[in-house]
Amino acid sequence: MNEITPLNPIAIQLGPIAIHWYGIILGTGALVGLLLAMREAKRQGLNPELFLDLVMWGVPISIIFARIYYVVFEWDYYSQHPADIIAVWKGGIAIHGALIGAFLTGIVFCRKKGISFWRVADIAAPSILIGQAIGRWGNFMNQEAHGGETTRAFLESLHLPTFIIDQMYIQGTYYHPTFLYESVWNFAGVALLLIIRRTLPMRRGEIFLSYLIWYSIGRFFIEGMRTDSLMLTETLRIAQVISIIIILVALVLWVSRRMMGYAKVKYGE
Repeated sequence: MNEITPLNPIAIQLGPIAIHWYGIILGTGALVGLLLAMREAKRQGLNPELFLDLVMWGVPISIIFARIYYVVFEWDYYSQHPADIIAVWKGGIAIHGALIGAFLTGIVFCRKKGISFWRVADIAAPSILIGQAIGRWGNFMNQEAHGGETTRAFLESLHLPTFIIDQMYIQGTYYHPTFLYESVWNFAGVALLLIIRRTLPMRRGEIFLSYLIWYSIGRFFIEGMRTDSLMLTETLRIAQVISIIIILVALVLWVSRRMMGYAKVKYGE
């Protein structure tokens, strides 16, 4: 078999400055998400520029939270390599940390602007998910967030493009492209959220809660395939525990908000 050369994770090299595909792809995901949110905000009669302001605060804060989350759970390594703590271009952005940062930023932002957090969250939900779907391809460029060992024959049976199969050949072994599985799941979720927003009798806040449930279900099962998971114990993956907690909290909020009359605003009325 001919030697397979992985894709270069560096997009542009300007002397000592390296611009990584990881950062470009994450930025692209954020931009696409912003454009989708602004379009939906305009459709709902909300000022689209609110989301531009929100992204200006939300993206950097989410990245900081995502990195802190990852570093905390990998402290054994980073305590010995403190210079790598800020090396986000090498990977190590935990989506659950980013969601915490985005959630807190959204609450503060909406209170400052005097608008409903749930209304903004419903508009933002498909945008967050499409950003995650695109962002997973940054993991692809870094050859990370992959699953266990597999064969080229299996990958070919999925009718994957050759460039994906070749990139999953890492140090002499083929691996499951779990980044791709999650990306596809997230893109399907975007379509689902946009459809139910327009066709089902949903109430304010329930699009965002649907996003949390959909993403967490996919993340729970896909995380079980990965080999680079952050671990709570030797056998317990942190992301799976968090996913279960998010699903349960989202379901409790869904039911309690209806029972207590907090979800009175219905879409389509």
